[in-house]
Amino acid sequence: MNYDLTAPCHFGLEKTLSFEIKRAGGENVTVRDGRVDFTGSERVIAKANITCAVAERVGIVLARFRADSFDDVFEACKQIPIEQFAGRTDKLHIVKGHSLNSKLTSIPALQRTIKKALVIRMQNAYKVRELPETGAVFQVHFLLMKNEMTVTLDTSGAGLHKRGYRAMSNAAPIKETLAAGIVDIAHLRPGDTVIDPFCGSGTILIESALKAANIAPGINRRFAAMEWEFIDKSVWEEECAAARAAIRTDCGFTAYGYDKDPEAVKLAEENVRKAGVSDYVRVSRRDIRDFHYPANPVKIITNPPYAERMGELAEARELYRTMGKVLLPRGDSSVYVITSVEDFEELFGEKADRNRKLYNGMIQCRLYSFN
Repeated sequence: MNYDLTAPCHFGLEKTLSFEIKRAGGENVTVRDGRVDFTGSERVIAKANITCAVAERVGIVLARFRADSFDDVFEACKQIPIEQFAGRTDKLHIVKGHSLNSKLTSIPALQRTIKKALVIRMQNAYKVRELPETGAVFQVHFLLMKNEMTVTLDTSGAGLHKRGYRAMSNAAPIKETLAAGIVDIAHLRPGDTVIDPFCGSGTILIESALKAANIAPGINRRFAAMEWEFIDKSVWEEECAAARAAIRTDCGFTAYGYDKDPEAVKLAEENVRKAGVSDYVRVSRRDIRDFHYPANPVKIITNPPYAERMGELAEARELYRTMGKVLLPRGDSSVYVITSVEDFEELFGEKADRNRKLYNGMIQCRLYSFN
């Protein structure tokens, strides 16, 4: 059976995600702001969860409708065939959604309305007065934008950025899905050498190694839909096996991470170990002022401290001047820097070949590419 599916992502990474969805077997792919819509089978759901590096989650679209009143929401949600997915003992959990530029603004009221409608639908379908809710959990998300409601069933569970290797992190880390998107923008290939001179907890290094070795980001974690009856467990087993078989152990990739904070170095080393990429990544303590380009071409991909994190814009500006002295591209090397500081190019001392808007959490940034 084919389903209408959707996968949200960071603004600016939609094109990257569309390629990932197509590789996972998704069809009728449509790129929208902050998400990609597509169709696919149970196998596509499993493969997208396991292999997509920049998707935040994968959802089954249950309904799209106009919602000018709570009655509209209630009546539309009562028409959703939720019994095709959730069994009589399963639990419906209405995840906090969003309302943007719409008449209905109360998120708790929307949650209650959607839950009530879906529960009544299940009670009628299963001919019971009470639902025990002792089985698998089905998380329902909703987005109300300009009075248009989208209701989705979350197949992922914990966000897909939670790969499992970063239980702890230093202050203001870059999200795994954003780091993976930047690595893709840098056109990383097997055999490349990556350097992150502000490696922090090691996220960019790890995502680079995962991509180079073709290690699926979700290969070592579980997903909500693994517990659902309507998706055969063999589908997940087969897709996980296929992902493991696709790993390139001889990719020739190397990454080096530096940070002046010894605690960050320890943390990065631990995360690298948990991610299973110790064969590719080396981390050591080094100040940016001591950076020197190696003889061979490298790709520098980094997320240096922002003014928001450091408290003082003056500190960030001085740091970026120092970066310009030691990181200006040489030969066939290239540099990719994500930052929120608007006059970065002036401070760095060179105009980027390209810059694009990205968001690191709620912070509007730009990714500057020097090739």
